[in-house]
Amino acid sequence: MNIKKSLIICGMCMTMFSLKALSEGDQAPTFSLLDQNSNLRTLNEFKGKYIVLYFYPKDNTPGCTKQACQLRNNFDEFKKQNITIIGINYDSPKTHKLFANKHNLPFTLLSDSKKSVAKAYGAKNWWFLPFPYRMTFIIDPQGVICSILSKIDIQKHANKVLNIIKQHKHENMKK
Repeated sequence: MNIKKSLIICGMCMTMFSLKALSEGDQAPTFSLLDQNSNLRTLNEFKGKYIVLYFYPKDNTPGCTKQACQLRNNFDEFKKQNITIIGINYDSPKTHKLFANKHNLPFTLLSDSKKSVAKAYGAKNWWFLPFPYRMTFIIDPQGVICSILSKIDIQKHANKVLNIIKQHKHENMKK
C-alpha cells in the first residue's frame, strides 16, 4: 500500500472514531425528515411522549420486515403506553410508503437520504455500506435519551423496548 492510501485510510479512521457518541442522559438531536407520505416531520412534534426511534438497514429485507412487524404486532400496547414509534433509514418516502402499506405498519417511517440524522445519532455505517446500523434510541417525554440499544434481537425487540420504557416510567414515579 502506498503512503497516500495509508494517509487517507488513517484520516478516515481518525474521523470515524473521533465523533462523540451519544449517551443515555444526552438531549436527543433534533431533525426534520420526510415521512412515508412526503410530509416533513420533526422530532419536536413528538415531545411529551416516549419515542422509540429505531434505525434499520433497508425496507423489505427479511430482518427489517420481521423487526417492523414485531413493532406492528405490539402497536396497541405502545399506543396504550403513549409511545410513538419512528423508523429511519436511507430509503425514499415512496419506498417507505410501499413497505408500510405492504405490511400494514401503523407508525412513521422517515427518509434520511442525506444520512445526516444517522450520523448525528451514531447510526451511520462507516464501512461504505449503503444503510445505517440497526440501533434503537428510547427518548423520554422531555427529549432526553434514556436508553440506547445497539445489539438488537429482532424477534424480541418490541418487548424489550416496552419493558425498558415501563421500567423507566416506574423509576421516574419513585423520584
